Amino acid sequence: MLIQCKKTLFYSKPKPNYFTMFIVHSYYLAVILCVITMICWGSWANMMNLKSKTWPNPLFYWDYCLGIVLFMLLLGLTLGSTGSEGRSLFQDLGQANPRSLSSAFLGGVVFNLSNLLWVAAAAVAGMSVAFPVAVGLALVIGVIYNYIAKATGDPVMLFAGVGLVVVAIIVNAIAYQTMPQKVQGNTRKGVILSVLAGIIMGFFYGFVADSISLDFANPAAGKLTPYSAVLIFSVGCYLSGFIWNTYFMYKPVEGRASSYGEYFRETSPKIHISGIIGGMIWAMGLSFSILAAEQAGPAISYSLGQGSTMVGAAWGVFVWKEFKGAPKKTNWLLAVMFICFIAGLVVITMARNS
Repeated sequence: MLIQCKKTLFYSKPKPNYFTMFIVHSYYLAVILCVITMICWGSWANMMNLKSKTWPNPLFYWDYCLGIVLFMLLLGLTLGSTGSEGRSLFQDLGQANPRSLSSAFLGGVVFNLSNLLWVAAAAVAGMSVAFPVAVGLALVIGVIYNYIAKATGDPVMLFAGVGLVVVAIIVNAIAYQTMPQKVQGNTRKGVILSVLAGIIMGFFYGFVADSISLDFANPAAGKLTPYSAVLIFSVGCYLSGFIWNTYFMYKPVEGRASSYGEYFRETSPKIHISGIIGGMIWAMGLSFSILAAEQAGPAISYSLGQGSTMVGAAWGVFVWKEFKGAPKKTNWLLAVMFICFIAGLVVITMARNS
């Protein structure tokens, strides 16, 4: 009997799983990841300004999507397969149900269309306009959508923070209207593209969040973990480019038309590297935002990440000098914009612990 009991004890001891995943357990670490997301999402577009002037944006965008896929795959094979909790990347993909897979994939499809519209808006009207209008509008829609899906945090503080961000967007629009018309470019066209991009962009994060089990340590059967969800998202983003980006290649909003032949004829790594790096920067932002969603909640995680509007506007103002030659009152308006953005992000952060 004693031997049998010892034998039972020995065999009932669970074997450690060395191939699981890294999980965030601290709200404060989650906030730090969201801040990194904000910086990544607000900075990737600089790679468009650094690319060769003769390289059309739609061809740059193929490399950008490739960069997203490469980063998500690398992340899944490293942090997504290391740790003591959750499920490893391939284990998770193997058990996922069609609804979760299709939701994450659809998130990539929706994002790709919205981002292509945003890229066109930035090319037409500049980052200082495209970021506040498109991403700011996406912030408002995304926070409401994600909060309805999973209410986390104090709604009064959360939406008060969003309100401050909206004020910042409006102030930015006013500041841009103070610019001389020759500097503004095609403002009307850029704003229309930005509004369309923002409306569509407001929904992509919800599709990805819906595919994920928000208990990362013990994920629900059929649901995805963050690492597999963002990988499926990246596949949806890349494959949908054969529809969305093909249109922009042959019917560009600005610049000349391009072709697949031109893309494959260009073999210089210097031409392709800017798009790939840009995609990897953006992908890092999404990955960190999703990893933070368990502790912060999808609405807060998304809204903090969309503080990228402020980062993007800062690049446009201070580095690319998109407001050069503006009257003095424009500087005051820009200062108010940044203050409102920062205050809004602080209030949104505080909403989780209220």
